[in-house]
Amino acid sequence: MNKSLPSIIIDLFILFLFGFVISVLTFGDSLMPNIMLSDSFLHMNTIFLSILIEALPFVLIGVLIAGFIQIFITEDQLKRWIPKNKYLAVLMSCVVGGLFPACECGIVPIVRRLIAKGVPIYAGVGFLLTGPLINPIVIFSTYMAFGNDLQIALSRMFLGFLIALVIALLVSFLFRSNQLKHSIMNENQCSLHAPHTYKQSFLDKLGKTTLHAVDEFFDMGKYLIIGALLASFVQVYVSTEFLVSVGNGHAAALAIMMGLAYLLSLCSEADAFIGASFSNIFPQTAILGFLIYGPMIDLKNTLMMLSVFKIRFVVVFVVLVSVTTFILLSLLQGL
Repeated sequence: MNKSLPSIIIDLFILFLFGFVISVLTFGDSLMPNIMLSDSFLHMNTIFLSILIEALPFVLIGVLIAGFIQIFITEDQLKRWIPKNKYLAVLMSCVVGGLFPACECGIVPIVRRLIAKGVPIYAGVGFLLTGPLINPIVIFSTYMAFGNDLQIALSRMFLGFLIALVIALLVSFLFRSNQLKHSIMNENQCSLHAPHTYKQSFLDKLGKTTLHAVDEFFDMGKYLIIGALLASFVQVYVSTEFLVSVGNGHAAALAIMMGLAYLLSLCSEADAFIGASFSNIFPQTAILGFLIYGPMIDLKNTLMMLSVFKIRFVVVFVVLVSVTTFILLSLLQGL
């Protein structure tokens, strides 16, 4: 992957900043004995590290799968697997995504690679939405978090699938091109002309897969760090009591819980345990908004998408996810 000088400088700066923060917080007493860090700052650091530790394994899995797709799967194979019919392609992508145990952190590099390989944008969106939302691990964790409540686990699965299906269909009508940034497409075109899919041994392909995975990791990692930092700041310095006081009424409660899911940027395998803690405060529809909206789009995921897709597409995507989720769950509340 050929990177521009500004991109390399940004990567190095973020890595330096991350290392500096970790060093200060780990060896702060010996390095700067006269500087006292506040309890709130230390708490923010704990949440920041917990988000990173929670997310990094899924990002690593995601970039390894993305590297495998880049090297081992050809465009012709993908075209044979994806139905020609737009509606069937959307349905298939949502079903396959629901069976795929991916976190929202790791799904972005996978979808990026699939779309660059020729998968239609609407099929990529279906996979992007259902992968972290209704995969078996998420549904099981939801069942356990709510005290073996099968109803809310199934509600999350079926309503999440329906919402993802509607959003992917809307994307199919609004966008025709793949919406990847030009730099991503240029990178993919260069890789297409390189003889990496044939006349090479399995070990050679495995080595190239690792190289691509490393490139993907550093591309995604800096946005994950920024997103985790912002999310930890919100969790510490934005009062939950204020959010609860604002969330009077079903519509307000739903909007508050969706906003909270966006800002907290929790991993979808663990968000149900946080959502369950609000079950005595907000109605079930608002809790479902938290459980469904967060895995589809959150703060750190938005930053990662901005590194891959065009800004206009990301803005429209966030609006589509927000409005569709709010309207469908509000209609459910009215039934």
